[in-house]
Amino acid sequence: MGKRDKTPELRQVTEFIWELPRTGGMRVPGRVYADERLLPAVLADNGTLQVSNVAHLPGIVGYSLAMPDIHWGYGFPIGGVAATDPREGGVISPGGVGYDINCGVRLIASTVPKEDAVSRIREIVTAMFRDVPCGVGSSGAIGKLSTRDVGAVMRDGAAWAVESGYGTATDLEHTEESGRLTTADPDAVGKRAIERGRNQLGTLGSGNHFLEVGYVDEVYDDEAARAYGLEPGMMTLMVHSGSRGLGYQVCDDSLDVMQRAAERYEIRLPDRQLACAPVLSPEGERYLAGMACAANYAWANRQILMTLARRAVARVFDATEPALGLRLVYDVCHNIAKMERHTTDGRERTLCVHRKGATRAFPDGHPDVPSRYRAVGQPVLIPGDMGTESFVCAGTERAMAETFGSSCHGAGRVMSRSRAKKDARGRDLRSELDAMGVVVMATGKSTLAEEMPRAYKDVASVVDVVDRAGIAAKVARLKPLGVVKG
Repeated sequence: MGKRDKTPELRQVTEFIWELPRTGGMRVPGRVYADERLLPAVLADNGTLQVSNVAHLPGIVGYSLAMPDIHWGYGFPIGGVAATDPREGGVISPGGVGYDINCGVRLIASTVPKEDAVSRIREIVTAMFRDVPCGVGSSGAIGKLSTRDVGAVMRDGAAWAVESGYGTATDLEHTEESGRLTTADPDAVGKRAIERGRNQLGTLGSGNHFLEVGYVDEVYDDEAARAYGLEPGMMTLMVHSGSRGLGYQVCDDSLDVMQRAAERYEIRLPDRQLACAPVLSPEGERYLAGMACAANYAWANRQILMTLARRAVARVFDATEPALGLRLVYDVCHNIAKMERHTTDGRERTLCVHRKGATRAFPDGHPDVPSRYRAVGQPVLIPGDMGTESFVCAGTERAMAETFGSSCHGAGRVMSRSRAKKDARGRDLRSELDAMGVVVMATGKSTLAEEMPRAYKDVASVVDVVDRAGIAAKVARLKPLGVVKG
Protein backbone atom coordinates (compact mmCIF):
# COMPACT_ATOMS: atom_id res chain seq x y z
CA MET A 1 0.00 0.00 0.00
CA GLY A 2 1.55 3.31 -1.03
CA LYS A 3 0.77 6.87 -1.93
CA ARG A 4 0.54 6.07 -5.64
CA ASP A 5 -2.38 3.67 -5.29
CA LYS A 6 -5.58 4.90 -6.88
CA THR A 7 -7.84 7.10 -4.76
CA PRO A 8 -11.62 7.15 -5.35
CA GLU A 9 -12.81 10.31 -7.04
CA LEU A 10 -14.06 13.13 -4.83
CA ARG A 11 -17.59 14.44 -5.33
CA GLN A 12 -18.51 17.91 -4.07
CA VAL A 13 -21.46 17.86 -1.67
CA THR A 14 -21.37 21.44 -0.33
CA GLU A 15 -18.97 24.35 -0.63
CA PHE A 16 -16.86 22.77 2.12
CA ILE A 17 -17.60 19.02 1.98
CA TRP A 18 -16.18 16.60 -0.57
CA GLU A 19 -17.34 13.00 -0.57
CA LEU A 20 -15.65 9.72 -1.45
CA PRO A 21 -18.54 7.41 -2.47
CA ARG A 22 -18.55 3.85 -1.16
CA THR A 23 -16.62 1.49 -3.38
CA GLY A 24 -15.27 -2.00 -2.85
CA GLY A 25 -15.14 -2.90 0.83
CA MET A 26 -15.88 0.59 2.14
CA ARG A 27 -18.57 0.32 4.83
CA VAL A 28 -19.33 4.05 4.84
CA PRO A 29 -18.53 6.97 2.52
CA GLY A 30 -15.57 9.24 3.17
CA ARG A 31 -15.85 12.98 3.65
CA VAL A 32 -13.18 15.66 3.45
CA TYR A 33 -13.60 19.26 4.64
CA ALA A 34 -11.95 21.74 2.25
CA ASP A 35 -12.73 24.54 -0.15
CA GLU A 36 -11.59 24.85 -3.76
CA ARG A 37 -8.59 26.95 -2.72
CA LEU A 38 -7.30 24.26 -0.32
CA LEU A 39 -8.24 21.25 -2.42
CA PRO A 40 -4.97 21.02 -4.42
CA ALA A 41 -2.95 20.89 -1.17
CA VAL A 42 -5.39 18.34 0.28
CA LEU A 43 -4.96 16.09 -2.75
CA ALA A 44 -1.21 16.58 -3.09
CA ASP A 45 -0.02 13.58 -1.05
CA ASN A 46 -2.99 11.27 -1.67
CA GLY A 47 -4.13 11.33 1.95
CA THR A 48 -7.69 10.89 0.68
CA LEU A 49 -6.76 7.30 -0.17
CA GLN A 50 -6.31 6.75 3.55
CA VAL A 51 -9.75 8.26 4.16
CA SER A 52 -11.25 5.57 1.93
CA ASN A 53 -9.09 2.88 3.58
CA VAL A 54 -10.35 3.85 7.05
CA ALA A 55 -13.91 3.44 5.76
CA HIS A 56 -13.24 -0.33 5.63
CA LEU A 57 -12.95 -0.66 9.41
CA PRO A 58 -15.52 -2.98 11.01
CA GLY A 59 -18.20 -1.17 12.97
CA ILE A 60 -17.44 2.28 11.53
CA VAL A 61 -20.48 4.57 11.58
CA GLY A 62 -21.40 7.76 9.74
CA TYR A 63 -18.42 8.71 7.62
CA SER A 64 -14.67 8.31 7.50
CA LEU A 65 -13.76 11.98 7.99
CA ALA A 66 -10.82 14.25 7.29
CA MET A 67 -10.29 17.83 8.37
CA PRO A 68 -8.78 20.48 6.03
CA ASP A 69 -5.31 19.97 7.56
CA ILE A 70 -5.27 16.39 6.22
CA HIS A 71 -1.96 14.84 5.15
CA TRP A 72 -0.48 11.38 4.85
CA GLY A 73 -0.01 9.49 8.10
CA TYR A 74 0.46 5.99 9.48
CA GLY A 75 -2.68 4.05 8.52
CA PHE A 76 -5.05 6.92 9.19
CA PRO A 77 -4.41 10.29 7.58
CA ILE A 78 -3.34 13.01 9.97
CA GLY A 79 -6.48 15.08 10.30
CA GLY A 80 -8.60 11.92 10.31
CA VAL A 81 -11.67 11.21 12.43
CA ALA A 82 -13.55 7.91 12.65
CA ALA A 83 -16.07 6.48 15.11
CA THR A 84 -16.86 2.81 15.59
CA ASP A 85 -19.67 1.15 17.50
CA PRO A 86 -18.32 -1.51 19.89
CA ARG A 87 -21.74 -3.20 20.08
CA GLU A 88 -21.68 -3.73 16.33
CA GLY A 89 -18.19 -5.20 16.12
CA GLY A 90 -16.51 -1.80 16.14
CA VAL A 91 -12.72 -1.83 16.32
CA ILE A 92 -9.93 0.22 17.84
CA SER A 93 -6.90 0.91 15.63
CA PRO A 94 -3.59 2.32 16.94
CA GLY A 95 -3.15 3.91 13.50
CA GLY A 96 -6.14 6.09 14.33
CA VAL A 97 -4.30 7.54 17.31
CA GLY A 98 -0.69 7.60 16.14
CA TYR A 99 2.69 7.26 17.79
CA ASP A 100 2.57 10.51 19.78
CA ILE A 101 -0.41 9.56 21.92
CA ASN A 102 -2.20 12.63 23.29
CA CYS A 103 -0.01 15.12 21.57
CA GLY A 104 -1.90 18.27 22.42
CA VAL A 105 -1.96 21.99 23.03
CA ARG A 106 -2.65 24.19 26.03
CA LEU A 107 -3.18 27.94 26.00
CA ILE A 108 -2.37 30.31 28.86
CA ALA A 109 -3.84 33.82 29.01
CA SER A 110 -2.34 36.79 30.87
CA THR A 111 -2.91 40.43 31.72
CA VAL A 112 0.54 41.41 30.42
CA PRO A 113 0.22 44.03 27.65
CA LYS A 114 1.79 43.15 24.31
CA GLU A 115 4.15 46.14 24.61
CA ASP A 116 5.62 44.79 27.84
CA ALA A 117 6.05 41.34 26.30
CA VAL A 118 7.75 42.78 23.21
CA SER A 119 10.17 44.83 25.30
CA ARG A 120 11.33 41.68 27.16
CA ILE A 121 10.72 38.97 24.59
CA ARG A 122 14.37 37.91 24.30
CA GLU A 123 14.59 37.58 28.07
CA ILE A 124 11.36 35.54 28.14
CA VAL A 125 12.42 33.16 25.37
CA THR A 126 15.88 32.76 26.90
CA ALA A 127 14.39 32.00 30.32
CA MET A 128 11.99 29.39 28.93
CA PHE A 129 14.73 27.80 26.82
CA ARG A 130 16.90 27.58 29.93
CA ASP A 131 14.22 26.26 32.29
CA VAL A 132 12.25 23.88 30.04
CA PRO A 133 14.20 20.81 28.88
CA CYS A 134 13.76 20.27 25.13
CA GLY A 135 15.21 18.36 22.22
CA VAL A 136 15.75 14.68 21.45
CA GLY A 137 16.91 12.70 24.48
CA SER A 138 16.42 15.54 26.96
CA SER A 139 15.84 14.63 30.59
CA GLY A 140 12.93 15.91 32.64
CA ALA A 141 13.09 18.84 35.01
CA ILE A 142 11.86 16.71 37.89
CA GLY A 143 14.58 14.05 37.64
CA LYS A 144 14.38 10.35 36.96
CA LEU A 145 11.20 8.76 38.27
CA SER A 146 10.95 5.40 39.95
CA THR A 147 8.95 2.69 38.18
CA ARG A 148 6.30 3.14 40.87
CA ASP A 149 6.09 6.88 40.19
CA VAL A 150 5.72 6.31 36.44
CA GLY A 151 2.81 4.03 37.28
CA ALA A 152 1.22 6.76 39.37
CA VAL A 153 1.66 9.29 36.55
CA MET A 154 0.07 6.90 34.05
CA ARG A 155 -2.85 6.31 36.42
CA ASP A 156 -3.48 9.86 37.68
CA GLY A 157 -2.36 12.10 34.80
CA ALA A 158 -2.29 15.86 35.31
CA ALA A 159 -3.54 15.44 38.88
CA TRP A 160 -0.22 13.77 39.74
CA ALA A 161 1.62 16.87 38.54
CA VAL A 162 -0.65 19.20 40.54
CA GLU A 163 -0.21 17.09 43.66
CA SER A 164 3.56 17.30 43.10
CA GLY A 165 3.46 21.10 43.15
CA TYR A 166 3.01 21.89 39.46
CA GLY A 167 -0.08 24.05 39.11
CA THR A 168 -3.45 24.09 40.83
CA ALA A 169 -6.72 22.19 40.85
CA THR A 170 -8.22 24.94 38.68
CA ASP A 171 -5.88 23.84 35.89
CA LEU A 172 -7.53 20.42 35.95
CA GLU A 173 -10.97 21.98 35.50
CA HIS A 174 -9.74 23.56 32.26
CA THR A 175 -8.16 20.41 30.82
CA GLU A 176 -9.95 17.97 28.53
CA GLU A 177 -11.14 14.98 30.58
CA SER A 178 -9.72 16.85 33.62
CA GLY A 179 -6.33 15.57 32.48
CA ARG A 180 -7.04 11.90 33.19
CA LEU A 181 -8.62 8.91 31.44
CA THR A 182 -9.96 6.56 34.10
CA THR A 183 -9.53 3.51 31.86
CA ALA A 184 -5.75 3.60 32.35
CA ASP A 185 -4.13 0.41 33.61
CA PRO A 186 -0.34 0.51 34.10
CA ASP A 187 -0.26 -3.30 33.83
CA ALA A 188 -1.12 -2.85 30.13
CA VAL A 189 2.14 -0.96 29.51
CA GLY A 190 5.38 -2.79 28.72
CA LYS A 191 8.65 -2.45 30.60
CA ARG A 192 10.41 -0.68 27.72
CA ALA A 193 7.74 2.04 27.60
CA ILE A 194 7.91 2.55 31.36
CA GLU A 195 11.70 2.79 31.22
CA ARG A 196 11.49 5.42 28.48
CA GLY A 197 9.04 7.39 30.59
CA ARG A 198 11.22 7.51 33.68
CA ASN A 199 13.38 10.48 32.66
CA GLN A 200 11.26 12.35 30.10
CA LEU A 201 8.46 13.77 32.22
CA GLY A 202 8.69 17.55 32.01
CA THR A 203 10.40 17.63 28.60
CA LEU A 204 9.20 19.40 25.47
CA GLY A 205 10.68 17.05 22.89
CA SER A 206 11.50 18.02 19.32
CA GLY A 207 9.82 18.08 15.90
CA ASN A 208 6.68 20.21 15.85
CA HIS A 209 6.55 20.57 19.64
CA PHE A 210 7.02 24.10 20.95
CA LEU A 211 6.54 26.77 23.58
CA GLU A 212 5.25 30.02 22.15
CA VAL A 213 4.85 33.55 23.48
CA GLY A 214 2.27 35.55 21.57
CA TYR A 215 -0.55 38.02 22.01
CA VAL A 216 -4.25 38.35 21.21
CA ASP A 217 -4.21 40.18 17.87
CA GLU A 218 -7.88 40.10 16.93
CA VAL A 219 -11.17 39.02 18.51
CA TYR A 220 -14.04 37.70 16.35
CA ASP A 221 -16.51 36.75 19.11
CA ASP A 222 -16.55 39.11 22.08
CA GLU A 223 -18.71 36.91 24.31
CA ALA A 224 -16.63 33.78 23.84
CA ALA A 225 -13.35 35.69 24.17
CA ARG A 226 -14.52 37.18 27.48
CA ALA A 227 -15.51 33.74 28.72
CA TYR A 228 -12.07 32.38 27.77
CA GLY A 229 -10.34 35.37 29.39
CA LEU A 230 -8.74 36.54 26.13
CA GLU A 231 -8.34 40.30 25.91
CA PRO A 232 -7.07 42.10 22.79
CA GLY A 233 -3.43 43.09 23.06
CA MET A 234 -2.63 40.80 25.98
CA MET A 235 0.25 38.30 26.05
CA THR A 236 -0.43 34.56 25.72
CA LEU A 237 1.61 31.38 26.15
CA MET A 238 1.09 28.14 24.25
CA VAL A 239 2.47 24.67 24.96
CA HIS A 240 2.49 21.88 22.35
CA SER A 241 3.83 18.48 23.40
CA GLY A 242 2.80 14.86 23.97
CA SER A 243 3.62 11.58 25.67
CA ARG A 244 7.25 11.47 24.53
CA GLY A 245 9.03 8.09 24.31
CA LEU A 246 6.53 6.35 26.56
CA GLY A 247 3.65 6.99 24.18
CA TYR A 248 5.73 6.08 21.14
CA GLN A 249 6.62 2.75 22.73
CA VAL A 250 3.02 1.99 23.73
CA CYS A 251 2.01 2.44 20.09
CA ASP A 252 4.97 0.45 18.75
CA ASP A 253 4.34 -2.41 21.17
CA SER A 254 0.70 -2.63 20.08
CA LEU A 255 1.21 -2.97 16.34
CA ASP A 256 2.27 -6.63 16.15
CA VAL A 257 -0.41 -7.54 18.67
CA MET A 258 -3.05 -5.79 16.59
CA GLN A 259 -1.81 -7.36 13.36
CA ARG A 260 -2.20 -10.82 14.86
CA ALA A 261 -5.57 -9.84 16.30
CA ALA A 262 -6.83 -8.70 12.90
CA GLU A 263 -5.91 -12.10 11.50
CA ARG A 264 -7.48 -13.93 14.45
CA TYR A 265 -10.78 -12.07 14.10
CA GLU A 266 -10.65 -12.38 10.28
CA ILE A 267 -10.69 -8.63 9.72
CA ARG A 268 -9.92 -7.81 6.09
CA LEU A 269 -8.09 -4.50 5.62
CA PRO A 270 -6.73 -2.67 2.56
CA ASP A 271 -3.66 -1.52 4.52
CA ARG A 272 -1.72 -3.43 7.20
CA GLN A 273 -1.14 -0.13 9.00
CA LEU A 274 -4.84 -0.15 9.92
CA ALA A 275 -4.26 -3.23 12.12
CA CYS A 276 -7.02 -3.32 14.70
CA ALA A 277 -9.06 -5.42 17.12
CA PRO A 278 -12.66 -5.26 18.30
CA VAL A 279 -13.02 -2.72 21.10
CA LEU A 280 -14.70 -5.42 23.20
CA SER A 281 -11.88 -7.93 22.84
CA PRO A 282 -8.94 -8.63 25.17
CA GLU A 283 -6.56 -7.03 22.66
CA GLY A 284 -8.77 -3.98 22.16
CA GLU A 285 -9.32 -3.44 25.86
CA ARG A 286 -5.61 -3.82 26.60
CA TYR A 287 -4.66 -1.27 23.94
CA LEU A 288 -7.22 1.22 25.24
CA ALA A 289 -5.89 0.77 28.78
CA GLY A 290 -2.28 1.28 27.67
CA MET A 291 -3.18 4.21 25.41
CA ALA A 292 -4.97 5.85 28.36
CA CYS A 293 -1.76 5.50 30.39
CA ALA A 294 0.20 7.31 27.69
CA ALA A 295 -2.52 9.97 27.42
CA ASN A 296 -2.35 10.57 31.17
CA TYR A 297 1.44 10.80 31.00
CA ALA A 298 1.08 13.46 28.28
CA TRP A 299 -1.36 15.51 30.37
CA ALA A 300 1.02 15.38 33.31
CA ASN A 301 3.86 16.39 30.99
CA ARG A 302 2.03 19.45 29.64
CA GLN A 303 0.97 20.43 33.15
CA ILE A 304 4.62 20.46 34.23
CA LEU A 305 5.80 22.24 31.06
CA MET A 306 3.18 24.94 31.53
CA THR A 307 4.20 25.45 35.15
CA LEU A 308 7.88 25.73 34.22
CA ALA A 309 7.03 28.25 31.49
CA ARG A 310 4.81 30.34 33.78
CA ARG A 311 7.51 30.42 36.44
CA ALA A 312 10.11 31.51 33.88
CA VAL A 313 7.90 34.38 32.72
CA ALA A 314 7.18 35.44 36.30
CA ARG A 315 10.91 35.61 37.05
CA VAL A 316 11.55 37.78 34.00
CA PHE A 317 8.90 40.26 35.15
CA ASP A 318 9.89 39.89 38.83
CA ALA A 319 6.25 39.28 39.71
CA THR A 320 4.00 36.48 40.86
CA GLU A 321 2.03 34.40 38.39
CA PRO A 322 -1.33 35.69 39.73
CA ALA A 323 -0.08 39.28 39.44
CA LEU A 324 0.57 38.63 35.74
CA GLY A 325 -2.82 36.99 35.30
CA LEU A 326 -1.23 33.77 34.02
CA ARG A 327 -4.18 31.37 33.78
CA LEU A 328 -4.80 28.18 31.82
CA VAL A 329 -7.51 28.73 29.24
CA TYR A 330 -7.74 25.12 28.08
CA ASP A 331 -5.83 21.99 27.16
CA VAL A 332 -6.96 19.90 24.17
CA CYS A 333 -5.51 16.69 22.79
CA HIS A 334 -5.40 15.71 19.15
CA ASN A 335 -4.07 12.12 19.00
CA ILE A 336 -6.45 9.94 20.97
CA ALA A 337 -9.35 7.48 20.92
CA LYS A 338 -12.11 7.83 23.51
CA MET A 339 -15.50 6.40 24.36
CA GLU A 340 -18.09 9.15 23.85
CA ARG A 341 -21.87 9.48 23.51
CA HIS A 342 -23.02 10.61 20.06
CA THR A 343 -26.24 10.52 18.07
CA THR A 344 -25.99 8.71 14.72
CA ASP A 345 -28.70 7.23 12.52
CA GLY A 346 -31.30 8.76 14.82
CA ARG A 347 -30.12 7.12 18.04
CA GLU A 348 -27.70 7.98 20.80
CA ARG A 349 -24.97 5.44 21.47
CA THR A 350 -21.51 5.03 22.91
CA LEU A 351 -18.86 5.14 20.21
CA CYS A 352 -15.10 4.77 20.09
CA VAL A 353 -14.03 8.06 18.49
CA HIS A 354 -10.56 8.15 16.91
CA ARG A 355 -9.09 11.63 16.47
CA LYS A 356 -5.68 11.66 14.83
CA GLY A 357 -4.46 15.18 14.22
CA ALA A 358 -7.98 16.36 15.02
CA THR A 359 -9.35 18.30 18.00
CA ARG A 360 -12.47 17.75 20.06
CA ALA A 361 -14.98 20.58 19.46
CA PHE A 362 -17.95 20.13 21.81
CA PRO A 363 -20.69 22.81 21.74
CA ASP A 364 -22.25 25.10 24.31
CA GLY A 365 -24.35 23.27 26.87
CA HIS A 366 -22.41 20.02 26.62
CA PRO A 367 -21.76 18.55 30.10
CA ASP A 368 -18.12 17.80 29.24
CA VAL A 369 -17.38 21.49 28.61
CA PRO A 370 -16.04 23.30 31.72
CA SER A 371 -18.78 25.24 33.52
CA ARG A 372 -16.98 28.54 32.87
CA TYR A 373 -17.28 27.94 29.10
CA ARG A 374 -20.55 26.05 28.89
CA ALA A 375 -22.50 29.05 27.60
CA VAL A 376 -20.17 29.51 24.61
CA GLY A 377 -18.72 26.06 23.88
CA GLN A 378 -15.41 24.28 24.34
CA PRO A 379 -12.24 26.17 23.38
CA VAL A 380 -10.68 24.68 20.23
CA LEU A 381 -6.97 25.51 19.95
CA ILE A 382 -5.49 25.55 16.44
CA PRO A 383 -1.81 26.52 16.41
CA GLY A 384 0.01 27.71 13.32
CA ASP A 385 3.71 27.20 12.76
CA MET A 386 6.75 29.33 13.52
CA GLY A 387 6.10 32.87 12.44
CA THR A 388 2.41 32.48 11.64
CA GLU A 389 -0.72 33.15 13.63
CA SER A 390 -2.72 30.67 15.71
CA PHE A 391 -6.45 30.60 16.31
CA VAL A 392 -8.84 29.98 19.16
CA CYS A 393 -12.24 28.69 18.11
CA ALA A 394 -15.33 27.35 19.87
CA GLY A 395 -17.04 23.99 19.40
CA THR A 396 -20.45 23.90 17.72
CA GLU A 397 -23.64 21.86 17.44
CA ARG A 398 -22.88 21.26 13.78
CA ALA A 399 -19.63 19.59 14.76
CA MET A 400 -21.61 17.24 17.01
CA ALA A 401 -24.00 16.49 14.15
CA GLU A 402 -21.43 16.08 11.37
CA THR A 403 -17.99 15.24 12.77
CA PHE A 404 -18.54 13.54 16.13
CA GLY A 405 -17.67 16.86 17.78
CA SER A 406 -14.35 17.29 15.98
CA SER A 407 -12.38 19.99 14.19
CA CYS A 408 -8.90 20.47 12.74
CA HIS A 409 -5.75 20.63 14.90
CA GLY A 410 -3.39 22.89 12.93
CA ALA A 411 -2.27 23.90 9.48
CA GLY A 412 -1.21 20.50 8.16
CA ARG A 413 2.03 19.73 6.37
CA VAL A 414 2.48 20.20 2.63
CA MET A 415 6.18 19.35 2.69
CA SER A 416 7.90 16.33 4.24
CA ARG A 417 10.52 16.95 6.90
CA SER A 418 13.31 15.76 4.59
CA ARG A 419 12.13 17.98 1.76
CA ALA A 420 11.81 20.94 4.15
CA LYS A 421 15.40 20.47 5.31
CA LYS A 422 16.55 20.32 1.70
CA ASP A 423 14.57 23.44 0.84
CA ALA A 424 16.09 25.32 3.81
CA ARG A 425 19.72 24.72 2.83
CA GLY A 426 21.68 27.95 2.72
CA ARG A 427 18.98 29.93 4.48
CA ASP A 428 19.28 31.56 7.90
CA LEU A 429 15.80 30.79 9.18
CA ARG A 430 16.50 32.25 12.61
CA SER A 431 17.37 35.62 11.08
CA GLU A 432 14.40 35.44 8.72
CA LEU A 433 12.04 34.90 11.65
CA ASP A 434 13.76 37.59 13.67
CA ALA A 435 13.11 40.01 10.80
CA MET A 436 9.43 39.05 11.06
CA GLY A 437 9.48 40.01 14.75
CA VAL A 438 9.62 36.43 16.07
CA VAL A 439 12.48 35.46 18.37
CA VAL A 440 13.33 31.74 18.10
CA MET A 441 15.58 29.53 20.18
CA ALA A 442 16.09 25.85 19.30
CA THR A 443 18.47 23.02 20.09
CA GLY A 444 19.40 22.54 16.44
CA LYS A 445 19.09 24.00 12.93
CA SER A 446 17.42 20.86 11.56
CA THR A 447 14.33 21.41 13.72
CA LEU A 448 13.93 24.94 12.41
CA ALA A 449 14.23 23.66 8.85
CA GLU A 450 11.68 20.88 9.36
CA GLU A 451 9.17 23.27 10.89
CA MET A 452 9.60 26.35 8.71
CA PRO A 453 6.36 28.06 7.63
CA ARG A 454 6.63 26.92 4.00
CA ALA A 455 6.37 23.30 5.15
CA TYR A 456 2.73 23.87 6.17
CA LYS A 457 -0.57 24.94 4.66
CA ASP A 458 -1.79 28.45 5.41
CA VAL A 459 -3.40 28.04 8.82
CA ALA A 460 -5.75 30.98 8.23
CA SER A 461 -7.18 29.21 5.17
CA VAL A 462 -7.61 25.97 7.11
CA VAL A 463 -9.39 27.72 9.98
CA ASP A 464 -11.55 29.65 7.54
CA VAL A 465 -12.88 26.33 6.22
CA VAL A 466 -13.88 24.92 9.62
CA ASP A 467 -15.38 28.29 10.61
CA ARG A 468 -17.44 28.73 7.44
CA ALA A 469 -18.40 25.05 7.45
CA GLY A 470 -19.72 25.60 10.97
CA ILE A 471 -17.74 22.90 12.81
CA ALA A 472 -15.65 25.40 14.82
CA ALA A 473 -16.40 29.10 15.24
CA LYS A 474 -13.55 31.61 15.23
CA VAL A 475 -13.09 33.42 18.55
CA ALA A 476 -9.64 35.03 18.43
CA ARG A 477 -6.41 35.21 16.48
CA LEU A 478 -3.04 35.06 18.22
CA LYS A 479 0.24 36.30 16.77
CA PRO A 480 3.65 34.97 17.83
CA LEU A 481 6.45 36.98 19.44
CA GLY A 482 8.83 34.21 20.47
CA VAL A 483 9.20 30.45 20.11
CA VAL A 484 11.19 27.70 21.86
CA LYS A 485 11.76 24.54 19.79
CA GLY A 486 13.47 21.26 20.57
